[in-house]
Amino acid sequence: MTPSLNIRRTLLASGVCALCTVLTPGAFADTWPSKPVKIIVPYGPGGAVDVVTRKMAQKLTEQTGQSFFVENKAGATGTIGAQMVAKAEPDGYTLMANDTTYALLPHIFKKLPFDPASDLMPVGAFAFTPMALAVHANAKYKSLRELVADAKAQPNKVTYGSGGAGTTPHFASEALGIAAGANFMHVPFKGAAEATQAVLSGTIDMQIASTSGLMPNVRGGKLRLLAVSGDKRLASLPEVPTFAEAGVPWPGVVNWTGLWAPKGTPAAVLGRLQKEIATAMATPDMKAFAEGMGADPRQLQAEAFARMLKDSTEAWGKVAANTAFERQ
Repeated sequence: MTPSLNIRRTLLASGVCALCTVLTPGAFADTWPSKPVKIIVPYGPGGAVDVVTRKMAQKLTEQTGQSFFVENKAGATGTIGAQMVAKAEPDGYTLMANDTTYALLPHIFKKLPFDPASDLMPVGAFAFTPMALAVHANAKYKSLRELVADAKAQPNKVTYGSGGAGTTPHFASEALGIAAGANFMHVPFKGAAEATQAVLSGTIDMQIASTSGLMPNVRGGKLRLLAVSGDKRLASLPEVPTFAEAGVPWPGVVNWTGLWAPKGTPAAVLGRLQKEIATAMATPDMKAFAEGMGADPRQLQAEAFARMLKDSTEAWGKVAANTAFERQ
């Protein structure tokens, strides 16, 4: 064998080994993120998902030294933004944030431009947040009983807003109506924040939304909460009763925020991201942030998150079957 052939083979072998090193799972985790990471929120700015995701993006930026930023792509009950992420390059640089509404999608649409069960991979869920019924601080309704009594006396007179038909607040409000034996009028908006503004302007009477999105206006004296979901009052708002205490035998809905990645994203990247989320949720300032908006600062890893999504999808199917909502 000639010396030149030996050299070529040695160089080829070295190149293959170098390529193997680059492509090993550990290498992905070590080098990611090497550029800014975009998190698409499929709703308008200011809503619960947006507020929580921006805080998480801030923590991930601090921890990794690389920028994590939020981009809002609202519309079609979150499916516009979700489809963008489903079709994105599965390299860990485009993620989606969403909430309980994601589990509703199969019950909202007859056909989706992506498969919620397979085109997007659950990464983790965090900040489990109660939902509350909010009215304007100067609203005539001083209690949930008064609001329900008015709705019973004059069906469809009491109006409520949501981030769109088929969103969690929409179905939660309908579930409240079923439990209370009352009919409310639904006014859809492009996002929860728009619905909140409609309450503040007096355009609609009430809104059921995550406490994370409502708390700034509650603390500012602009909104008043008539009830919160769950089996106990919030430590941060001990004066606000649960729905059951307020006269409606309904537990309400506990919302959460989660992250998804496109199908095919390297397992090592997903694992690194899960570790970073867990680290973020364990920090004192993240715990204080979550607790300040009435949320439980726990988090679920991918496997547990996937199980919760499956269970939630089945549970929302039962709610959808008992409403007048028709799939689009």
